[in-house]
Amino acid sequence: MTAQDSPFEIFLATAPGLEETLLAEIRLRGFRKPQAMPGGVSIQGGWPEVWRANLWVRGASRVLARLASFPVSHLAQLDRLARQVPWQTVLRPDVPVRVEASCEASRIYHAGAAAERVANAIHATLGAPLDDKATVGVRVRIARNICTISIDTSGALLHRRGYKLSVSRAPMRETMAALFLRQCGFDGVEPVMDPMCGSGTFVIEAAEMAARLNPGRARSFAFEQLATFDAEAWETMRAVKSQRTPANHYYGRDRDATAIANSQANAARAGVADYTHFEQGSIGTLLPPAGPPGLVITNPPYGTRIGEREALFPLYRALGQRLLQHFPGWRAAIVTSEPALAHASGLPFLPSGPPVPHGGLRVGLFHTAPLGTPTA
Repeated sequence: MTAQDSPFEIFLATAPGLEETLLAEIRLRGFRKPQAMPGGVSIQGGWPEVWRANLWVRGASRVLARLASFPVSHLAQLDRLARQVPWQTVLRPDVPVRVEASCEASRIYHAGAAAERVANAIHATLGAPLDDKATVGVRVRIARNICTISIDTSGALLHRRGYKLSVSRAPMRETMAALFLRQCGFDGVEPVMDPMCGSGTFVIEAAEMAARLNPGRARSFAFEQLATFDAEAWETMRAVKSQRTPANHYYGRDRDATAIANSQANAARAGVADYTHFEQGSIGTLLPPAGPPGLVITNPPYGTRIGEREALFPLYRALGQRLLQHFPGWRAAIVTSEPALAHASGLPFLPSGPPVPHGGLRVGLFHTAPLGTPTA
């Protein structure tokens, strides 16, 4: 990275297995030279593109600005080269910094020692204080003897939209929910229903997409504490509104009254209460809302403890039977770590992609084409 206004590489991270889906979203957003690679998507741009990526992109977990890249083979060399990085062009001497490192297939294999050398270089050349809990983060990745240094411009992970304060058990991350909705072909103009909605993540994310609400509109970012930050330009960017009133509503159900209350509170904080509807109810009484068909998508229990998995087969079978009997024309999608549970639903799934990491497990998206009319 040289001059502040010169293009540089910007990396938008996502869960492994979702790179192509994130790439499709980024292309629609008009970013320059998007390219999928392991763990995310690379684009080219300047600091305004960094701000826009954090503000606009639903599927990215964080946005990294590439600062430097160079070969390195030992710690003394890393120390010397890290002191040549133009930290003052990006970091502020009065803002605390944390440094994290990872090492892979390299002669430098101790991540802690690598992080310490870079942290010392920042403090020695810039004077910025070091703090393991600082919002501004420097990420050092040494892979095959190439050191890449990036600034984490997001701070808190981007799934933290700012509205989900009421959380049920094992919630789906908003970023992952957005990408799964996209994989199902959700275009923002059809209804969505989640019959086991938990905290309401799928329903609220779909409503926000339909309303064209920027996912980062209600939170702050680490880039606001960088030397490159222009508060006036950022406020101008945030003030641009593309909001519309959705043509349809978005529906959540759950048998747990607390989950429904949490979902309603979260939807109100997100500003989508007017076009979301949550109600308590079981799978056995599930019916489609009035209006055109759309997408049923849900993240049911997986049964991660011994004995739980077998007890869940009736739930998945009941869900599949209900959808096949009462939801003709609707598409269906199940997110689960257990393919056997998904297939117990009897739903005619399309070929699925690779499983992705989520909450210490690997989950897959099982989805269908529009369901046919049930036979007598």
